[in-house]
Amino acid sequence: MIKIEHLRKEYPNVTPLKDVSVEIHDGDVISVIGPSGTGKSTLLRCINQMEKPTSGRVWVDGVEITDKKNDINKVRRKMGMVFQSFNLFGHLTVIENIMLSPMDLLGKSKQEAYDEGMRLLRTVGLAEKALNYPDELSGGQKQRIAIARTLAMDPDIILLDEPTSALDPTMVGEVQAVIRDLAKTGKTMMIVTHEMNFARAISNRVFYMDEGGIYEDGSPEQIFEHPQRENTRRFIKKLKVLELNIASRDYDFLGMAGEIETWCNKNQVAPKLKNRVQLVFEETMEQLMPALQSPCVQAVCEYSEQTEQAEWTLSYGGARYDVTASGDDLAFSVLRGVTDAMAYSWQEGDPLPNRLRLTVKRV
Repeated sequence: MIKIEHLRKEYPNVTPLKDVSVEIHDGDVISVIGPSGTGKSTLLRCINQMEKPTSGRVWVDGVEITDKKNDINKVRRKMGMVFQSFNLFGHLTVIENIMLSPMDLLGKSKQEAYDEGMRLLRTVGLAEKALNYPDELSGGQKQRIAIARTLAMDPDIILLDEPTSALDPTMVGEVQAVIRDLAKTGKTMMIVTHEMNFARAISNRVFYMDEGGIYEDGSPEQIFEHPQRENTRRFIKKLKVLELNIASRDYDFLGMAGEIETWCNKNQVAPKLKNRVQLVFEETMEQLMPALQSPCVQAVCEYSEQTEQAEWTLSYGGARYDVTASGDDLAFSVLRGVTDAMAYSWQEGDPLPNRLRLTVKRV
């Protein structure tokens, strides 16, 4: 259905899409997730050519729509787009909003457009609002009307760009219910969303976008339960990450202690847990540094907002050295008091092959 090769989109100060290549099959319902600014909406807009890609090619049903010789308006008739902001015409009634494009672009008669429009309004549960104007509707009702208007063109592909992000939380459910029903019709759909439970429930594929492209593509089960890549795992588990790099015995101990405190405060880590996070780092480094001939340590702390759990991972160079087995038992008694687990592993071939994970004891 849709084939994308080496799609790139540059703006003067940012390049949200660096290199996207993917195939989207007939009937796929794809949720597009990821941090803000990673090109999710840009991808949709490049697919329907509302944004012209800087480079790369896009095919729809075997037709290259990025070829300037093609009639883009004919291609767009195969695609419906639902925006965050509804984009209804305020001077037209609800039914007139829905009838307009089928009459103008598809050549349908007024009666045909009206009959189909009323059928779609019944589908989204708003037939009684046919003669109302948009400013008489709630946000959730406007978005349902926008979806009905898109369906009136009978598109093969439906692109939804954060369709619930502009809604009051009380109205999100009614729009999601309409989209869930739509997903059962067999149409090809791509939905940019920040609602993770919704994405998991509605999709057969999930694109996690990061680092200028589709960072990970998989089933909802894979992405949400068994993510294969590090950034995906951190995003799904809502992990906040602090990374410290030590390349000398004379590293700025006080400066790093300040970084840890600032990071904990920024992420609203509970005071007692914050103290333990700092203590685990300080005590581990105190045991580790004297044993390393050439200190080279990467220390990463991950804090989960969901579980309020913190974990340090210290990776260091040199020969195999398990500091938990070789260190001073009395000194390590302090660490054991503030951790739930300490685990050492050896990563063969890694530049920093020694790896120590320390799970900080929760409050």
